[in-house]
Amino acid sequence: MTTRYTKIRTAVTVLALLGCVAPALRAQDPGTEAPPKPAGTALPPLLDDTSQPTPDTILPDYRPLTGVQNQTLGRVESPHSYWQPGIQYSNTIQSMLPGSGNTGWTITNYIAANVSLLESWRSSQLAINYSGGGNFSNDKTIGNGYFQQLGFSQTFNWQRWQLVFLDQLAYLPQSNFGFGSGTGLGLPGGGINTGVPQTGIGSNGQTLFNAVGPRLSNNFTAQALYQLTPRSSVNASGTYAIQRFVDAGNIDSNNYGASLGYNYQVNKTDTIGVVYRYNRFVYSGEGETIDDNVISLAYGKKITGRLALQLFGGPDITTFNITAVPGTPVGTVTGSTRSVTGSGGGNLSYGFNRGTFAVSYNHGVTAGSGVFAGSETDQFGGNVSHLLGRVWHAQANVGYARNRAINNAAIVIPGSQSSFNSVYLGIGAGRSFGPNTNFSIAYSANFQTQGVATGCVGSACNGEYTQNQITMNFQWKTRPLVLR
Repeated sequence: MTTRYTKIRTAVTVLALLGCVAPALRAQDPGTEAPPKPAGTALPPLLDDTSQPTPDTILPDYRPLTGVQNQTLGRVESPHSYWQPGIQYSNTIQSMLPGSGNTGWTITNYIAANVSLLESWRSSQLAINYSGGGNFSNDKTIGNGYFQQLGFSQTFNWQRWQLVFLDQLAYLPQSNFGFGSGTGLGLPGGGINTGVPQTGIGSNGQTLFNAVGPRLSNNFTAQALYQLTPRSSVNASGTYAIQRFVDAGNIDSNNYGASLGYNYQVNKTDTIGVVYRYNRFVYSGEGETIDDNVISLAYGKKITGRLALQLFGGPDITTFNITAVPGTPVGTVTGSTRSVTGSGGGNLSYGFNRGTFAVSYNHGVTAGSGVFAGSETDQFGGNVSHLLGRVWHAQANVGYARNRAINNAAIVIPGSQSSFNSVYLGIGAGRSFGPNTNFSIAYSANFQTQGVATGCVGSACNGEYTQNQITMNFQWKTRPLVLR
């Protein structure tokens, strides 16, 4: 017993020493066949990894359809509690970044330590993925600094109840939209172990490239699930998220959110539901706030290891408020306006022999990515991965986002008619050298086009651009160090 607690204490101590930035501290409904599994089993999505599980080793995903976490093809059960450290080196060669003043190509190096930790008890589970280190660049916009990524989840299960705490943090020198595409650089823990789940709460809402400089984003969410009957359940959640930028000219934001959902399992594979979501966006030093209310109908279909489909949509009521703040010029327009539009989207994951395919689309109101005080956003993403023989694997990624500032004829902010189309494309291949070492190389390209209103000022008015990147990534990890 003493040895076990010594090992746990050692793992936690390593995580504490590596972490320089502390975080602020959706699961198909259980069917009629079985109640939710205890938290002592791992609940990971299928990650791109050379040791990808086969469909016959995957257990059902019990995340609620109307919950906050992304749906997955299933989960892989871990027989042990363990931790697994590793190291990572990435070299990125990129063309000019927007606003950098550089010409030609620049080089950025990332050196990081990675840790994954899975600790399971009878009725709870703790999972942590962490990456942290330094970045060194001759690009003046990036410069020398550090970066941090953390994914944290703590789950408790009691008969009909489940309580989940989730936190996802990133401190990066640039937008996380396409960051590390084709490699494990953009994943907390480097994606070094498929047995430790990621949070499953998606990105932190940065889909624009022209918010320059380092930025901190953090999303903390708590969700409670109650099983009403073997077929039906309700879930409620609360969220607090932030975006903070080091450089001037970007817009910091806070996001306060809540949701309430109902799920009903029609049969073994199909679920329907309804969910209400509320989000309030507040901008530091700005006079704008946004209240967003969405009611959505949802449909989900699950075939464990093969198919995960989720569709949702409904009305979106948005209230945009402007109030005077200290230093605001006399005569500044204030007031509020309300609009009724639609919100919705879908996610599809498909598992085939030796690979996975996933696409997603979402339309709704977001914080504005540090460029706008609120944005109407359309976002699309796609990924395909495939194992090429015993040691090689390949993947391709695509992401598209259209952001348009929220406004109407009654209240117009300078530059608020601006809109951006952002795209990233990536393709990569990797090779494992034994069970502990992996090398990958990837090419990615970022594109951005815009439409700008007369009188536009600030970061929302930067020009169009294209950026190319070549990334070489090396990862080494120990074998899993068993806690029990």
